[in-house]
Amino acid sequence: MSKPIVAVVGRPNVGKSTLFNCLCGQQISIVKDTPGVTRDRIYAEVTWLDKSFTLIDTGGIEPDSKDIILSQMREQAQIAIDTADVIVFMTDVKQGLVDSDAKVADMLRRSHKPVVLCVNKVDNFDKLMPDVYEFYNLGIGDPMPISAISKLGLGDLLDEVIKHFPEDSNTEEEDDRPKIAVIGKPNVGKSSLINKLMGKNRVIVSNIAGTTRDAIDTVIKYNKKDYVFIDTAGLRRKSKIKEDLERFSIIRTVAAVERCDVAILVIDATEGVTEQDAKIAGIAHERGKGVIIAVNKWDAIEKNDKTIYEFTNKIKDTLSFMPYAEIMFISALTGQRLAKIYELVDEIIDHQTMRIPTGVLNEILTEAVAMKQPPSDKGKRLKIYYMTQVSVKPPTFVMFVNDKELTHFSYTRYIENKIRESFGFRGTPVRFINRERKEKDL
Repeated sequence: MSKPIVAVVGRPNVGKSTLFNCLCGQQISIVKDTPGVTRDRIYAEVTWLDKSFTLIDTGGIEPDSKDIILSQMREQAQIAIDTADVIVFMTDVKQGLVDSDAKVADMLRRSHKPVVLCVNKVDNFDKLMPDVYEFYNLGIGDPMPISAISKLGLGDLLDEVIKHFPEDSNTEEEDDRPKIAVIGKPNVGKSSLINKLMGKNRVIVSNIAGTTRDAIDTVIKYNKKDYVFIDTAGLRRKSKIKEDLERFSIIRTVAAVERCDVAILVIDATEGVTEQDAKIAGIAHERGKGVIIAVNKWDAIEKNDKTIYEFTNKIKDTLSFMPYAEIMFISALTGQRLAKIYELVDEIIDHQTMRIPTGVLNEILTEAVAMKQPPSDKGKRLKIYYMTQVSVKPPTFVMFVNDKELTHFSYTRYIENKIRESFGFRGTPVRFINRERKEKDL
């Protein structure tokens, strides 16, 4: 199941970032070796009760006039309407109800998306409730009083948010067609890739049941099997500001990646691999999705016998946090090697859903430990008692150890490589969780 997406919208200085940081708290999963993902966090995982969702901060407005505030708020609201399952509309009890709040509320109301109205900076519920009631005038439901800075009322707010999540309807569960998100920077050829794959096939464009996003899904039949391609290229909004465009494309990418099994990261061969590519790749990596790196416009490159080798090394270097990704060199213009995409997608999905018996895992573990001793610190050595696979998509393993402090990233990577030597896990990340056990508990 893809996680629901919740977006926060509101005027400058109403406390959006405070709420965002407060809800993410320590739960924000910082993947240490993913470049660009954590510096400018636009999104984060939040768990409330037993529900997990992706929280999106739609953007900071730095305006110099009322008109710009309104146009930027509309832009934010549009992003939220396009990508989110639930919208949190944030206002400020101290500033009261402002004209631009009413205009944005109209837009949100017309979208028919669930909106939760929250009124921030209510640090004294008894005293300020009359001011909160004023926000009923927006006509988008009951205002929820909160104080993000004092962490008041947040539980009630989250209870309200998760009420609007789509029921775990079976529609998505039963849809076992492979879902592929085509991601990448603007103008690298994402749409041309999908158009070329469609070729002469009559296309059924459908929004898959159970999703409320406006990303257009294209169903392509290949060898009598349906594949659903999710296109993130639809940047319809003309934004003058590069940061806005970049932020918007990242939000679109998060929404698409959330729903896919495999992400195809399209890179422009004529530009080479860039920091922005790494940022976009990081989203798929953090979400534990299968990844294919498709180097497009390969027909436009002057080549010698070393070109592919050099380009591959550059990719591995820039995207060093995802050594598992499959790399292919394609041309959306000529159709070169495009048929191989389907084979790769099928293979990656097989690997994402592969389960390894515990007995076999522990044989690999015993051998790995015998070949290379676990790290030690101040005379105490890491012991790994046993490991077991707990889930798929991505394959996730729990290692029971004597002391979590001793588990070193490089040793975990070594164990991962040993497992990959035996089972491949092509194109998919694998996750490791360390749990402490005392010997007497075993």
